Formats: sequence, structure tokens, C-alpha cells
Amino acid sequence: MTPSHSYPLLETIDGPEDLRRLARSQLPELADQLRDFMIRSVAATGGHLAANLGAVELAVALHYVYATPYDRLVWDVGHQSYPHKILTGRRKYMHTLRQRDGIAGFPRRSESPYDTFGVGHSSTSISAALGMAVAAQLQGNDRKVVAVIGDGAMSAGMAFEALNHAGDMSASLLVVLNDNEMSISENVGGMSKYLGKLLSGKFYSSVREGGKRVLSGLPAMRELARRAEEHMKGMVVPGTLFEELGFNYIGPIDGHDLPGLVRTLNNIRTLAGPQFLHVVTHKGRGYAPAENNPCAMHGVSKFDVEAGPQAPPPSPPTYTQVFSQWLCDHAREDESVTAITPAMREGSGLVAFSEQFPQRFFDVGIAEQHAVTLAAGMACDGLKPVVAIYSTFLQRAYDQLIHDVALQNLPVLFAIDRAGLVGPDGATHTGAFDLSYLRCVPNMVVMAPADEAECRRMLETGIRCDGPAAVRYPRGRGPGVAIPETLEALEIGKAELRRSGKKIALLAFGSVVAAAEQAALELDATVVNMRFVKPLDEALVLQMADQHELLVTIEENAVAGGAGSAVAELLSSHEAGVALLHLGLPDTFVEHGERGELLSLCRLDAGGIAGAVRAHRGEGHHTPRTQAIS
Repeated sequence: MTPSHSYPLLETIDGPEDLRRLARSQLPELADQLRDFMIRSVAATGGHLAANLGAVELAVALHYVYATPYDRLVWDVGHQSYPHKILTGRRKYMHTLRQRDGIAGFPRRSESPYDTFGVGHSSTSISAALGMAVAAQLQGNDRKVVAVIGDGAMSAGMAFEALNHAGDMSASLLVVLNDNEMSISENVGGMSKYLGKLLSGKFYSSVREGGKRVLSGLPAMRELARRAEEHMKGMVVPGTLFEELGFNYIGPIDGHDLPGLVRTLNNIRTLAGPQFLHVVTHKGRGYAPAENNPCAMHGVSKFDVEAGPQAPPPSPPTYTQVFSQWLCDHAREDESVTAITPAMREGSGLVAFSEQFPQRFFDVGIAEQHAVTLAAGMACDGLKPVVAIYSTFLQRAYDQLIHDVALQNLPVLFAIDRAGLVGPDGATHTGAFDLSYLRCVPNMVVMAPADEAECRRMLETGIRCDGPAAVRYPRGRGPGVAIPETLEALEIGKAELRRSGKKIALLAFGSVVAAAEQAALELDATVVNMRFVKPLDEALVLQMADQHELLVTIEENAVAGGAGSAVAELLSSHEAGVALLHLGLPDTFVEHGERGELLSLCRLDAGGIAGAVRAHRGEGHHTPRTQAIS
């Protein structure tokens, strides 16, 4: 259900056209109602909160000034897009946020014409918006294009690549930097408001451009004027960098001052060429728990608004926590261990390490490519780097993994979190491809643990390798196996026979082993915990093929090129005549929902595995796997 409070002004807004009919004096009241609605809505569903609270006034102002969806508005990542969703006709559906068949937690083109570009990975907005601005220019229309990017996303090289290109073009593009790490200090007070209005106004723009034309024939004077302009702006605003890239820099201005935002945006909307607006906001604005701890309130589960989020009761550790504990334990024994993360310290479980070993902890910002090559450089000179990264983010550094690490056979350990289905975060964050894209790379050792204890042992195995190694593990908790305190490694390439059965052998990789064991009881099947995707335990696989009628490979990864493909390649090379069935993620992008229900829909729970095997053997109705996800 939607929050049960009354929002008389917000409830009249079913789209930006309704918003634009309001008087400017009504906008602050609308923003207050929008903020309260969003707090209560996210409390009921869970989701991203702190960054969204900081973007309320910005969303209101942008949709008020720009003729969306004709004018294009591109949000980066999507952690600040909830106010945008609420204002663009989805207020009544916020109670379905991040749930199966509900609205997504990120902008999606298929969900709304106001979602002009699908996002989830950061730092893509400027590139996409520039492409739209070029399209408008080539098509000869007057469409305006705006990219909204956070200060964290601006740490990525891709954002600066796009800025560098955009500043060299004549296409009209506004980049809004939503800077929510700075506090609103004195230089963002009255002088800044006046400066923002001045620098975005027609008088300044006409004088600036007219002066350039007049002085163009006098190179020395023109250069003197340019330097004087830079000096004056550099004294009061940090915009020289963006000016050098070719943008007209405006700001910083208070991102919670709605009248000021609207005035400035109205001025900017009339300007041609690349514009850069620096807006300073507060994460968690308007909700004390989020203001006091915006990091903890970045992504939240359901909570009571009045009480605020509470610490969860004690429970078995997640895979992320298993990794965290192992890393700290090993670092105490080995001073050469370092940890690297691309801006995912909390999500990847590196808080404890960063506090205990601050000199060996490196958060490189949203710069996955740099993270991997930095690790390669460390490995060259005797350190043992561990790159803690989500499966879906490692995709962004694939060339570095191949060229800088694997080709040189450097001992870098990749601790790959969020492998497989991630639940509410949906397709943009699903780690569906890492087994496929890692398995084909020479020199790699690729492991997938069946449980928490095995995860710890695999991490220890990986750190001892003489070359690159990867341990991929899912989001959340495992089966609840007791975790040893010792640092013990596994024999590389050795699988584990967990159950002996008849006719059918289930070769399970990683997170699906427990479900395979449950299915085996119903099928009277053999179960092998394969452990290693590369190198495979070839001898055991061939033995299983010789002793059974059907081999079933099971993995929480795309079937194409995955672990099952490795088994098929092995059997083909030995001309083994056994029947094969591959179970894994379907050949489609799996949308958001609870992880358990998505596993069931993909037939990777016990019932789904047993049913798929029976159907393959002609023992029951069979729904083709490619149709399992609607």
C-alpha cells in the first residue's frame, strides 16, 4: 500500500504537465510533501533513500523548467531518481518498488517515456545525454538535454571522457553536478546565489560571447581577457577545470533553494552550447537518521519511520561478512596483503579491513579499470592485492583483467560479490556472466563455493596462487555451515563427491549445491560439488559420465559459455556418449524481485532442478527454460 498520509498538493501531480501548472510559490510545499511521501514509501518497501532525499528540489525544478519528456532528462545511476519517478506518474505504484512485476529501482526506458536512458552502473549519463544532444542537433529540433550526475559518479574516467568530448562540440547540453558530499558552506550563501544567477543570465552570456568576438582579432588582448575571466571565476568558484574542458560553469548553488534553482535553470535553458551547473545538496535531507548517517541509509530494508532503521538481530554471516573476516585474518598473518575497491567499501565488506589496516586499503572511487590495473602494479612488486568487486562491476574492467593481469600471469585475487541473482536491484546488478567471461581467460583459476566454510577456504586458496584467481559468491547468506577459524586452502582443481545415486549425476557449481542436494533426494541422484570452474576436475567428470546415463550441470550463471559449457567441451573432446542437461540462468535479463522467488522462476531451487530433470527424461510436463521468465 502507499503511505496513508494526506498529500493534497502532491496528489494533484500525475505528471510534469501538472507540476508546470503550479505557481512557483507552491513548489516548496510540493517538495516537502514529496519528501515525506518518499520517506514513508521507502520505509514500506526498502530501497535507496539518502541520495534520493537530497535530490527532491532538483527533480522538482528540472521538471518544472524543462518540457519533459520532449526535453531529455538523464539521471546517472538512479540512486537519485525516486522523486523523478513520483513526479512522472508513478506515485501510485511506489508500493511495488523493486518487487516482482513492480517498478524498478532505477530508470528504465521500458517503464516510462520520462526514463530517457536505462541506468544502474554509474557515470554513463553525460555520454548518453551528449548522444541525445547530437541527435537533436542533427535533426534540427530545439530539444534540450540535461544530464544529472552525482559527485561520486564524477570520479569515473568515463564521465571525464564524455566531458572532454562534449566541451569540444557545439551541441547544447546541460550537465548538472549534484554534489552531495560538500556541506553548504559560506561560499554557497548569498554571494553564490548572486553569482549563479549572474553567470547563467543573458547579460553575462552576451558580454562573454560578444567580448570573445570583438577580441578575436586581437590575440594578445583576447588571451588577457580569457585569463582575467578565469582568475575572477577561480577566486569564487571551483569551475576552472570545467571551463578548460569547454563548458560554461555556473555555481555552486544551493540545491535545496527551489526558487533559486528555478531561476538559474530558466536562464540556462536559453543558452546554447555545453553548460555545467554545480548544485550542492545534502544526502538524507529532511530525515534525521539519514542526515546523521547517509552511508548507512543509502540502501535500506523496510523500517519504521518514527523509530528509524534498527540493527538487525544476530544471524549467520553473509558471504560478504565471511570474506571480510577472512581478509582481516589473513592480513594479520601477511603484511603484503592489500585490499582495493571501486567505491564499494561497505557493500564489499571492507569496513573492518579499512579500519584495522588503513595503510593497506585503497578505495579508488568509481574507477573499476584503474582498480584492476592498480592491483596489477602492486602484484608486480611483491604485494598481494585483493580486488573486492561486484560481478556486474568487474565487467567494466574486462580488458584490464585480461591484458594487465592475466596476460602477465600476476597474482591478483578477485573477490567477486553479488554473483548470480541479486533480487531487488534487478538486471543491472545481476552477476550472470562472470563464469563465462572468466573461464575463457588463460591463467585464471575460477572458484565457486558451496557454503560459507568453503568460501573461506577458496579465498585462502586464491591468495596462495602464483597467478590470477577469482572466487565468486552470491549476495546474502549460504546454507549456514560452521566456518573454521584456521586458514586452510583447497587442492586446486579438485571437486567433492557429496552423494552417490543412480543413473543421474548433478554437477553443481557454487551457490546451487544445497538445492542440488535437496533435489537429489527426490531423484536418487549423485551430487558433485564441483568447486572449480577452471580448472575442472576432469577425472571426476569423466568418471561420472562413465557411471551415469545423464549428467546435469547446474550453475547460477548464464548457460552460454558457463561452467556447463566447460563440462560439455571436456566430454566432447573425449567423445563421451552420456546425455547432458544444462541448467542455469535463462537467456534473458532477469528483472527485479526477491532472490528466492527469482531462483524459483529460473528453476534453480530444489523443486525446479528436480522438475527440469524429470521433464528432460520425459517424466512430466516441461516448460522450456527460455520461457521460465516472463
